[in-house]
Amino acid sequence: MDDKLKNLCSLIRRAKNLNVLTGAGISTLSGIPDFRGPKGVYNAKHLGEDVETILSIDYFYDHPDRFYEWASEVWYRLDDYEPNIVHTTLAKLERLGFVKNIFTQNIDCLHERAGSKKVYNLHGSASEGFCTECGRRYPYERIAPIIRSGKVPYCDACGGLIKPDITLYGEGLDSLVLSRAVECSSHSDVFLVLGSSLTVQPASSLPLYALNNNAKIVVVNSQSTYIDSNAYLKFDDLEVVFKALDDEFKEA
Repeated sequence: MDDKLKNLCSLIRRAKNLNVLTGAGISTLSGIPDFRGPKGVYNAKHLGEDVETILSIDYFYDHPDRFYEWASEVWYRLDDYEPNIVHTTLAKLERLGFVKNIFTQNIDCLHERAGSKKVYNLHGSASEGFCTECGRRYPYERIAPIIRSGKVPYCDACGGLIKPDITLYGEGLDSLVLSRAVECSSHSDVFLVLGSSLTVQPASSLPLYALNNNAKIVVVNSQSTYIDSNAYLKFDDLEVVFKALDDEFKEA
């Protein structure tokens, strides 16, 4: 293990309040494409339209059929993917008492499936959908087969359109989840940024709250981020880093 990785292990062991922000880059190891990377979904079009346009709340209401046609191949085949070394090692570090909270920009539920308990989904998750008329909630297992069959899901009770419990462009984040993220970041002594390009607000501001508390920032991301110049440690390869952490931290 090189000196930088040894430094990271020591930092984790000494941490009193270590919090984590994860982005789409961590799930690429599970085979899920990220958004802004070289092979990200934003670099492709769907039905001739930009994916960022499709992922807006106005587009969802105006063209639910096209929205779900895109989502059926991305958000509703999540059971085809498994947690990877990043997810499982973070879950282990939580069980060992080192990781306090995980704030994720991902909607794929892989942190939960890996065993992490203190997970806050900043942008919601695909685990549920809800009726936009009466509010009735539907689990992923209920609506995913409908969507994969090429149909738009509608409420059994009132016939209203079902929306995934995911924050789309034009919507605000859950205020309670965001408040929790800001509070925890502001009290961090170590803050890990994993697989996020830190370009989407307000999640991208969380490292600044930690930095204002003199926290040591650790960035593990293949692309550069705005916080790199203030990072205590910067790594490019998630798999290398987390294989090393998995080897270093053992459970009894």
